[in-house]
Formats: sequence, C-alpha cells, structure tokens
Amino acid sequence: MDQTPISPLADRMRPKTLEDFFGQEELVGENSLLRSSIATDSVFSMILWGPPGSGKTTLAAIIANQTHSDFIKLSAVESGVKELRAIVERAQQNQRLGTKTILFIDEIHRWNKSQQDGLLPHVETGTITLIGATTENPSFEVNSALISRMRVFVLRRLTEEHLQSILKHALSDKVNGLGAMKIQIEDSVIGLIANLANGDARSALNILELCAKQKKEITPELVKQAIQKAHLMYDRAGEEHYNIISALHKSMRGGDGHAAVYWLVRMLEAGEDPTYIARRLLRFAAEDVGLADPFALVLAESVFEACQKIGMPECNVHLSELVIYLSKTKKSVAAYLAYGKAKADVEKYGNLGVPLHIRNAPTKLMKELNYGKGYKYTPLEDSTGQEYLPEEIKDHRYF
Repeated sequence: MDQTPISPLADRMRPKTLEDFFGQEELVGENSLLRSSIATDSVFSMILWGPPGSGKTTLAAIIANQTHSDFIKLSAVESGVKELRAIVERAQQNQRLGTKTILFIDEIHRWNKSQQDGLLPHVETGTITLIGATTENPSFEVNSALISRMRVFVLRRLTEEHLQSILKHALSDKVNGLGAMKIQIEDSVIGLIANLANGDARSALNILELCAKQKKEITPELVKQAIQKAHLMYDRAGEEHYNIISALHKSMRGGDGHAAVYWLVRMLEAGEDPTYIARRLLRFAAEDVGLADPFALVLAESVFEACQKIGMPECNVHLSELVIYLSKTKKSVAAYLAYGKAKADVEKYGNLGVPLHIRNAPTKLMKELNYGKGYKYTPLEDSTGQEYLPEEIKDHRYF
C-alpha cells in the first residue's frame, strides 16, 4: 500500500529556509536586502509580486519560520474586514507586550479599496507589518497610499533549470518527497515536465505527483495525459494573462485579425472569463478605434451584453466576430489623446474658474453677479467666436 503523506507534494516540499529556496537569486541572494531583513528579524511591509508558483507563499513561510514575530496568514478570498479587526486587536496587544505582528495576505489584489484602506493606519503606525502576495500588477490592484508605504519585490518566473532541480529534489527526498516510491523517470521526462509547467513550481510538482500516483515509471505519454490543458501556458491570474491580452490588443491595433482570433482562443479555451475579454474590447473600441468608426463602440457594447447573457461557449462566436471587426476597421486615437492633453492642463492649472457667460444663473443674486450674462444660445443665434474655455487656456486645442 502507498504510504506517502496525504498533503499535496507541493506543500510537503515547501522550503523552510532560504538555503533550500530555489530561484530568485537577485531577491534573496547573499547580501540582499530581503535576506538580511529575514536574518535579522527586521522584516518591513512589502508586496511580493510574481507569477503563480514563483515562490511568494514560500518566502512568506520562510519569514514565518525564521522570525520571532507573531505571524498571521490570511487569504484575501476567504477573509474580510471582520477578520482584520480581530487581527488588529491581537496586534495591538502584541505591541503592548513588545512583540511584532506580521500579517501575510495571499492574493491581496482580491481585497477591494475599502478593505485595503482598513490596513493603512495600522501599517503606518507599525502595529502591523504587512506582507501581501499578488499575481496582479500592484500599481493597478493595490491602493497607491498603501503601496507607497511598502516595498515591492518582483519575483521572476522560474527557469526550467530551477524547476528540474525542484523536481529532482522531490524525487530523491524520502521524508517529504517521493524518494521512497523509487520512481523511474528519465532526465528528458523531467525536462518535459519543467517545460510544460511554464515557470510554475507548484504546477511542476502537481504534475509529477499525479503521474507518480498512476505508475512507477513516468513516460512522456503519461505526462501529457496528466497535464491536459496545461500546454496552453496561460494562467488567468498570472503574468501570462497580461502578456496574452497585450498580444490580442496589439494584433487588433496592427490590423491582424488572424492573430487576434488566435490570442482570443488561447484565452477562452484556457478558461478565461469572456466578460473580462469583452470589457477590454469595449475599451479598445473607444481608445484605439474611436472616432474613425463610432459603430465599433456600439458593436462592442452588444457583444459585452451577449457575453453576460449567454456566456461560454455560445458567446465565443460573438467575441470572434468583434475581434475581427476591430482588427479590420480604421483606427483613431484622437479621443484618447485629447483626454490626456486636457488632463495635463487640469493638473497644471488647477481649478480654473468657469467663464461668467457660461455659468448657470438660477437665482437673482447670480444674475446680479453677471452669471450667464452675454451667453449666446447657439440654436437661436450666431455664437461664432463665443469662448468656452477659461481665459488662461482659451487657445489650447486637444485634437
């Protein structure tokens, strides 16, 4: 009978010290800031940003193992303000006793603005040292006020060499790994798993474990059966997610409908939410097509509604039609650039006053103050030469 532990191989093989940690040499190498802070138990608030399986949770576990702080772990998916309130009370009590509190929030991007705002005062006062892990770009998903008080560390996708080392370690480890099972596997097959895992250590170990549970001899055919759709190398929450949506955008912008459909299919067949794609296409229709073809925005809105109403797989043809249309139609970024230029003026000149003649005058006092005086009502009179911009920028043009 197989006596291997019940917990997943990826969890059993999670390193407990930096010496056992594979990859991210720039981040945790000798004399690095992060390594020094862990070694001296002086960890500061930080964001660990990287693709799935790159070591974010593992680094948090190492910090928990090697520091003397009260280490609390939360999942942003399963926790909210109620849980945070209890943790703050615990941290305040720790502070009175001279103990530091480290709060690790996995998938911190899943918390909304108000939830993240709830963390801010406690990070500012040092009541809590916050470590957030995210696969999303923190510039977009973490409040700017919060992120300004934290240091962002970027974890890179693990190389195939790193993944092969991790797999070989799991195959040889007789305590937590598969060493006692005496698995038969060639180096080329280990390389195949490392390649198909696409930089994700957890995925690589999951594939290995699934194969080992079926047969003692792991072949390329067995690996390919186990991995199923993993060859698509797409993760809805990871960096490749942004790489592929970027490829879709640039293909449409460049007029290549064939490439656009390919990238669309890559996302949909890997399980992407069709409404996410539809929202991005709705933006593209306004930003990149814009005034060159206003109907594109109407079509994009219709496809977005179709995705909401019927979902996959039925809405795949709606999305396919839209990306082809957006690829082939004319493009104009006039509206997009106009907004940017106007925004620059708003930021430079601040709150310029509205010209008196175009101000609303609903009261007698306002009329006495010349609100609305001299305004020319265009439908009934010639308003040529009438100025609508503040005096300071009256000659500015945005498109």
